[in-house]
Amino acid sequence: MFEGKRVLIVEDDQEISRLLSFILEKAQMVPVAAYSGTEGLLQLQTNTFDLILLDLMIPGKSGEELLKEIRKKSSIPIIVISAKVDIENKVQVLKMGADDYITKPFHQEEVMVRVEVQLRKASSHPEQSAEIGWRDLKMNTEKRTITLKGNELQLTNAEFDILTFFINNPERAVSKKEIYESIWKGTYYGDDNTISVHVSNLRKKISEITTEEYIKTIWGVGFMLI
Repeated sequence: MFEGKRVLIVEDDQEISRLLSFILEKAQMVPVAAYSGTEGLLQLQTNTFDLILLDLMIPGKSGEELLKEIRKKSSIPIIVISAKVDIENKVQVLKMGADDYITKPFHQEEVMVRVEVQLRKASSHPEQSAEIGWRDLKMNTEKRTITLKGNELQLTNAEFDILTFFINNPERAVSKKEIYESIWKGTYYGDDNTISVHVSNLRKKISEITTEEYIKTIWGVGFMLI
């Protein structure tokens, strides 16, 4: 299903880079290795990729710096793979626009599943092309765009999917577990801040356009599009 997909691996540890390349090649994808943030940026400027696997502690430009620079111009799926296990680091990179975060050491199966989830979301084209929406939020399912009061929201893939989930379930309290398992297709363990960070990012982007509230926190449950 994902044969031929090009994945940029930005990782300075050659053994880990080779392992990630091996995992992708088994799925008939095309891995391209970069061993520094600077080299990764050069690859992105000269080639086209479908997904990025990004380490944080890399020479040249750091992973965080590279992530910020990419997000200024592109919504390409980015999965951070890092030895940093502190929840603060995870929250920080998710706020910067990473779509997912894998902690080292990792299982090969976990990497493959998370890669497939991101590629599937990025390549999905729903059959219905009509605009749907809620209040001043308008979503074009073919173009994968959402506008608010006529202004396009610059969203990461994860933010788009969460806001789409809300638009399809307006005025209904939905739990983090329901959101996570619907979008990431994995088991929610209850101690993951991924959803909260992405919702916080959505609120910030909405607030840049309007002072009206759209996403309400339902204490003890989750969130609701109002």
